Amino acid sequence: MSANQSPAGNQPTAAYDSAFLKACRREPVPHTPVWFMRQAGRSLPEYLKVREGIPMLESCMRPDLVAEITLQPVRRHGVDAAIYFSDIVVPLKAIGIDLDIKPGVGPVVEQPIRSRADLARLRDLTPDDVSYVTEAMGILTGELGATPLIGFAGAPFTLASYLVEGGPSRNHEHTKALMYGDPQLWADLLDRLAEITTAFLKVQIEAGASAVQLFDSWVGALSPADYRRSVMPASRKVFDAVEGLGVPRIHFGVGTGELLGLLGEAGADVVGVDWRVPMDEAARRVGPGKALQGNLDPAVLFAPTPAVEAKTDEILDAAAGLEGHVFNLGHGVLPTTDADALTRLVEYVHTRTAR
Repeated sequence: MSANQSPAGNQPTAAYDSAFLKACRREPVPHTPVWFMRQAGRSLPEYLKVREGIPMLESCMRPDLVAEITLQPVRRHGVDAAIYFSDIVVPLKAIGIDLDIKPGVGPVVEQPIRSRADLARLRDLTPDDVSYVTEAMGILTGELGATPLIGFAGAPFTLASYLVEGGPSRNHEHTKALMYGDPQLWADLLDRLAEITTAFLKVQIEAGASAVQLFDSWVGALSPADYRRSVMPASRKVFDAVEGLGVPRIHFGVGTGELLGLLGEAGADVVGVDWRVPMDEAARRVGPGKALQGNLDPAVLFAPTPAVEAKTDEILDAAAGLEGHVFNLGHGVLPTTDADALTRLVEYVHTRTAR
C-alpha cells in the first residue's frame, strides 16, 4: 500500500491531491510546489537543539526524534513536502556494516569492501532491521495529513563508493579501479546494493511514504558510457522494483548535467537537476514524459533577498513550459544558511506561481 492510495487501492489519501504529487504526476498545480534537500538539518536552530549530544546515526534510529526533525521545516517554512530524516548509510548500518558518521567527515567504513569475499557481509535487509523507520513514518503520516512525506535511499553507485573507498572521496580511485578492473565483481556488488536499497524503499512506501527519491550523490564522477554500462542496470533494478507501488520515483545526482537523459532512462518519474544546467535545457536533455525538480544554487541563499528572487525568477521562467516542475535547490541546504531566507523563498515561489 502506498500513501497515495487507501488499503483497498482505489481511494486516494489526503496527500494525493497535494501540489507536490500533482507536479510529480505532471498534472496542473495551484502553484509550483517547493521543498529543499536537507531542509531538516543544521540550518535550523531547533534541529541543533534537539540533536545536541546525540550522534547522527543514533538520531536516525529514534522514531520520536526522527519525526520531530522531519516536521521542523514543514512547520517553519511551509514547504509542500516533508522528507524523512535519515542518512543514506542507515540500511548498511542496519545489516551490520561497521560504519559511523564522523562530524566534519561523513560516513566512514571500518573495513572497506574490495574483494569477492567481502560481498558476504552484505546480507539481506529485512523490515525488522529498520523497525524504527516504520514506527517513525507512522507518527509522521498521522501528523502531516495532506502534506506528502518523501522517503529516500542512496543509489547503488554512491553506496558502493562509500563502501569501497571507506568514506567520502574526491577522485573515487578505488571505486573506479574496481569498476574497470573487475567488472563482474563490480556488477555483483551493485546488484546486491540494489536489493538492499529496494528493500529499504519498500519499507518506507509500505509505512506511508508518498514518493521516494534515489540519491546518487557521487555519480557525476562518471562518463555517460560508464554510467550506462556499469551503473544504470542497478539503478533501473531499484526503480523497476518499486514501479507498481503507486508512488512517484525521483532520481537525483550532483554534477550530472551530462547524465540527465540517462537518469530518466533508468526509470525515474521525476529527474532532479543541479544548478549547472538551466531547467529548459535540462528538459531537452531528459526528453518528454518526465517531471523535473530543481534547481537554485544553494549558495544563492547567502545573497540579499532581491538577488535570490531574481535568480528564482530565472529558474521559474526557464521551467514555465515544463510538464511538471518541483522547485528545489540544486543540492542540499548549506549548514550556515539563514533559515528565514528559506521561508521567504517558499513564500515567494508560491506567490509568484499562483494559478
